[in-house]
Amino acid sequence: MTWGIWLTAGFVFACSLASGQASAEDAKQFSGLATYYSKDYEGKVTSGETYDPKQFTAAHRTLPFGTRVRVTDANTKRSVEVVVNDRGPFNDGYVIDLSLAAAKELGMIERGTIEVKAAVQ
Repeated sequence: MTWGIWLTAGFVFACSLASGQASAEDAKQFSGLATYYSKDYEGKVTSGETYDPKQFTAAHRTLPFGTRVRVTDANTKRSVEVVVNDRGPFNDGYVIDLSLAAAKELGMIERGTIEVKAAVQ
């Protein structure tokens, strides 16, 4: 009898994950390493827009295009608000790619990657 209860509970949990209903709060805040676009990057981003290094934009793996995210440097506490318009980063451990303007505002150009805390606005 106990085995059946665990099997049912596992099935319900798996279905909630598949349907995207698991803890909506987790999707609103995240942390990890941030990178930024190369100074030489040109072209279109996944949303179809042309990348503009002067705009405060970002790439995230799953957040919908147009989502506003407050990104805060975990060390300096400086923050910027960016708009998601691209997909990425695709390397483990990295949670967001920032435009050159956002990276400059955070003072991360010299440092490369930084540890950030981010919150959907």
